[in-house]
Amino acid sequence: MADPINPLVALSDHTAQIVDRAAPFVVAVHGGRRRPASGIHWRAGVIVTAEEILERDEDIAVTLPGGRKVGASLVGRDPSTDVAVLRFPPDGLAAAKTADAATLRTGHVVLAVGSHDGAPIASLGIVTFVGGAWHSARGGAIDSLLRLDLALNPLAEGGALVDAHGRVLGMTVFGPRRRALAIPASTIDRAVDQLLSKGHVERGYLGAGLQNVRLPRAAGETSEGQRGILVVSIDPNGPAGRFGLLVGDVITAWNTNPIMRVREVMRLLGPDSVGTNVDLQLVRAGAPTSLKVTIGGRPLT
Repeated sequence: MADPINPLVALSDHTAQIVDRAAPFVVAVHGGRRRPASGIHWRAGVIVTAEEILERDEDIAVTLPGGRKVGASLVGRDPSTDVAVLRFPPDGLAAAKTADAATLRTGHVVLAVGSHDGAPIASLGIVTFVGGAWHSARGGAIDSLLRLDLALNPLAEGGALVDAHGRVLGMTVFGPRRRALAIPASTIDRAVDQLLSKGHVERGYLGAGLQNVRLPRAAGETSEGQRGILVVSIDPNGPAGRFGLLVGDVITAWNTNPIMRVREVMRLLGPDSVGTNVDLQLVRAGAPTSLKVTIGGRPLT
């Protein structure tokens, strides 16, 4: 009579098999930090990694599965989505098979798979929250908020988020308070397309330093004053300077929609905003006025 199947052993074996399948397309990335991080062979000859782990733009190397180290060149980086793209000689190395992270649900078991000098490292956990599209602190549009309950090894930052079917659904990164998050594959694909074609991800540019502010209450009012965005500096060569925005102006609406926080402006200055015309409602020297501005492209630095 055959021994009964131990479910824990079966789970353990299945988890190890998933890591084995993911390991051939995960690399270690040496980008200037004291310790390397990880990257994913996303397309043939193209590696995706976390933008924040690259402390330099040159002298980048990757350690391939098995331990062989080769040089890599930076194609471009997008700090707003934490995506950087490298090129390297793949020499037959398999690229990842990616899938849509929209299949993930809260409670799904996932693995963070990275590389330590060519050998796989992994963390097991679950998806603790699946939210809708969101914007990073730098204004990047990310298709889904994926929070993970797992102990992400710093060496695995920039590595693969893998589901129980062995599919790569995104890239694991550290979010606020060093909590593990994942950038969905669809967001990565969009950034990769732009970085490969242009070397950067185009973003809208107003050319003004902004600060949250609350306007004084009008005489006789009992409610708190109106919120808005105070203009504290102007780039004279940017759209704000060319179209007449002034230091001291308070922006209260953007295309008739009330606006109260600088973060909202960052969200509005996405790639699709470049070249669009915006009607700004302002308070200037205590009086309401309006101004039309054409959004420019953020200068490359």
